[in-house]
Formats: sequence, structure tokens, C-alpha cells
Amino acid sequence: MSAPAIDPVRTPAPAIPARAAKQRATPARFDTALGWSDRPGAGWALRILLCAIALAVFAGPFLTILSGALSKNPSGSSLSFLPHHPTLLNIKVAGERGIWDYFTNSLVIAGGALLLQLAVSVLAAYALARHRFRGQALVLTLFMLTMMLPEEVIAIPLSLVLGHVPVVGIDLKGSVWGVILPLGAWGFSVMLLTEFMKDIPVEIEEAARLDGVGEFRMLWQVILPLCKPALGVAGVLGFVMIWDQYLLPLIASKDPTDYTVTVALSILRTDPEVGSGVVLAGAVIALLPSLIVYLLLQRSLVTGIAAGATKG
Repeated sequence: MSAPAIDPVRTPAPAIPARAAKQRATPARFDTALGWSDRPGAGWALRILLCAIALAVFAGPFLTILSGALSKNPSGSSLSFLPHHPTLLNIKVAGERGIWDYFTNSLVIAGGALLLQLAVSVLAAYALARHRFRGQALVLTLFMLTMMLPEEVIAIPLSLVLGHVPVVGIDLKGSVWGVILPLGAWGFSVMLLTEFMKDIPVEIEEAARLDGVGEFRMLWQVILPLCKPALGVAGVLGFVMIWDQYLLPLIASKDPTDYTVTVALSILRTDPEVGSGVVLAGAVIALLPSLIVYLLLQRSLVTGIAAGATKG
């Protein structure tokens, strides 16, 4: 009678300390292309230096403008990151010159134009990305051509059209619609959302259609929630593009009270009764909305850019 087979004794695997396991599961705090490390050394000092240079290049102009706006007598021949004799008088004088009225005009135009631009871009992108029709490539090409025409080329024809809109014969000059409507379609937003919607799996759409989902619900409840990163990118870049408009508000206005804050800065600059500190104060006021929008939507912006960079 043969002896029963005995299983070999298995040596238990050494236990991994909880701290080591956590370090393996958790990525490094600074996970960058430069291989950032928090240990002091030559590489660490070089990266600190590079970050300081980048910070000075990008944040330096903003700090200089802010310093000049808060200085009593800013000097245009020297740069300073700290205000000399800090005061709010420049902001007060800019407000007396009507900067806040121009600021309100810019907010109304930027808000209305951005909502219209996103609505047009979403509808156009949905039709181009999720449907097939004759002349589809031609339509997308026409949207792209709108990005290739400089504003100076279309300024005079656009001024004539705004003064007498064809078919309806309405004069849009002197109203916010004269600025909002021309900014309602932007080729970049259409292209961005179209390419993003094309990557949404068809199986998701087919499953929704089996449940009886129509076109509007398909766009609103299925497609748009998956396009939040792209919408964030289109929202941030679209707002900055609209807010920085200078030529369009200038040709669409009938009276100086119709100007936006970007046009108002040129008025302050040519006013001999105000100094450079008032102009810098107006520039700071004009910078704030773009900065706030970026800070609020920076996560969506970074996520959308990263999603576009890793496609395929």
C-alpha cells in the first residue's frame, strides 16, 4: 500500500508593510515628464530654477500691471513687482471715467455671445459627428474657413451688414446684438466638439435608441454629459476670444457709451487728463473676468486638452 501523497509545505509570502503597499498604489506626488523628485540635489535645484524662470516670465507682466495700478505715481521707465505708495486712487479715477459701465457692456456681450456660440457649436458638431449627409465635408470646411479670415479683411463688409441686415433690413449698430450675433459661430469650437463627439462609441447611441431615446434626449442626456471636458475647453477659449474683441465692438457701436472695456482702455490711454496708473487700473479690471473663468474651469480645460492629446 502506497503512502498518501503529502502536499509540500508552502512557505507563506512575506507580508508587505502597509506603508510600502500604500506607496506602490499611490503615484508620486510630483509625477511629471521631468521626473520631479523632492530630494535635494543638482537636478532638484535645476528644476526649481526652471520653474522660477517660467513663473517670472508668465506672472511678471501681470504683477507689474497690478503694481502700477496700485502705485500713486507709477514710472513707465522701470519695472516693479511691488507698488510704491500703495493707493486705490487709480481705480477710483478709472471708475469716474466710466470703466465700470464699459465693464458691464463687456459682461453682457461676453455672456450672451458665449451661450449662443456654445449652442451653435454643440448643434453643428452633433450633426457633423453623429450623422452622415451629403456635403458634410464641405460644411466643416466652411466652418474652418471662418478662422482663416483676419478681422481687418471682413471689418468693412461686416459694418455694412450690421448697418442694414439683408432680408429683414434691421440696423444692429448701437445694440449688443450687433456684437453678439457675429460671434455666435466659431469654427474652432465646432471643430473641437466634432472631433470629440466622433470618439463616443456608437454602441452607446444604439443602446439608447433601443430604449426609444429621440434626437434631443440623445444629445442632452447621452452625448453632452460625455463631452464635458471638450465643453470646458470651448467655454474657456471662447470666453477669452469674445472678451478680447476690439475691432468688432468698435465698428458695431454708434456712441462711446456702447464701447466695451477693451475699447475703453484705448480711450483712457489717449486721455491727457489721466496718468498711466489709471490706464493700468483699467487693464487690471479688464483682466479679472478672464482670470476668474480660467481658475473656475481650469480642471475641465486640462482634462479636455489631455483627452485630445491621448486620442487613438
